[in-house]
Amino acid sequence: MWPWTSRKDAAADDAKSLDALAEFFAAAGATSSAIAVTPLKALECAPVARAVSVRSETLGVLPLHLYRRLEDGGKERADHPLADLLSNRPNGWTSAPQFLMEMERDTLLNDAGAFAVANRVDGGRIHELIRLKPETVTVETDFGGEPRYLVSQRGGGQRTYRWQDILHIPNIGGVCPIKQAREAIGLFRAMEGHAGRIFANGGRPSGVLKATRKLSPDVIARLKASWSRAHAGDESGGTAILEDGMDWQALSFSSVDNQFHELRGFQVTEIARALGVPPTLIFDLGRATWANAAEMAQAFLTFTLLARLRLWCGAVSRLLSPEEQRELVPEFVVDGIVMADIAKRFAAYASAISSKILNPNEVRSMENRPPYPGGDRFENPNTTSGANIVPAKNDVEDAA
Repeated sequence: MWPWTSRKDAAADDAKSLDALAEFFAAAGATSSAIAVTPLKALECAPVARAVSVRSETLGVLPLHLYRRLEDGGKERADHPLADLLSNRPNGWTSAPQFLMEMERDTLLNDAGAFAVANRVDGGRIHELIRLKPETVTVETDFGGEPRYLVSQRGGGQRTYRWQDILHIPNIGGVCPIKQAREAIGLFRAMEGHAGRIFANGGRPSGVLKATRKLSPDVIARLKASWSRAHAGDESGGTAILEDGMDWQALSFSSVDNQFHELRGFQVTEIARALGVPPTLIFDLGRATWANAAEMAQAFLTFTLLARLRLWCGAVSRLLSPEEQRELVPEFVVDGIVMADIAKRFAAYASAISSKILNPNEVRSMENRPPYPGGDRFENPNTTSGANIVPAKNDVEDAA
């Protein structure tokens, strides 16, 4: 059974609150804009929130399977307790996509990365994977770099785990992307706050009243009240009466105001760049076209996501014994990302079949369709004559 207790430790909670307060003030002084950029504050920034969602949710929807290496160089899905936990349900209350999303989100917001404990039973068999809150985990290493993990218990005290029992998804360099991008995030939040103050309660006047002589305070107050009655509330749109040669001059946005708007747009791109997400994926469509949007999505997979997937696979692999690691390998299936364009996908399938890299039934399996008789042969349909291809029953029904 999982060793958490239900008793609260008030002293431990107070210590965590003080640590969080210290982190808040440290973050405020760490940016040039003097804006606090803690993980929670950073998520109040719309581009950051969307970029974190894109990175964690995209990884979370990719199936993670455990494969067994075959003697002929191929591989097949492995029948192993860890395989079901990774692809279906890591524990009784968490689905596999939720587990992957929450773990990847932890790596984006916490320097130490993400942690989950492998709860073992029956002589070492992994029974469940349980996500740990990063702030409850302390990592210690010996002189050789071998880690051990100290997990704070809710009722007080700590429990020590071997590295073989902890799924640890680290950040290279020990710094999370949010902290690396804190200057860009702080500047965006500063400009966002400035823009809010400009437009809140008429923070920027739409115009000014000009007088030919100096006015007394009483006259200024009377004019202000008269003008407000004519242009606000239920009498909005009324006629204002100017006296003593006064004149109204409207104010327009200057080039400085327009440049401020451009700078806000640049900070969105800067945040996307720091988090490794193409601007189009966080809905910055200023320079998006039908062509480059698809290319940038592919670039996201190639230059951001694939490295994370390899890191994940390496972390999962160490939960296996040395003997199992020689036979079993975890792997994400990325077909869901590269299969968006049906024309390109089918052209790639046709090329793979004609080159005898895949057979028709393997392609049908990738498209979640049943096999048909004779579809297991590796033949080039462009050069093979007299091929008797029998359509699957489901395809005939679909056509009907």
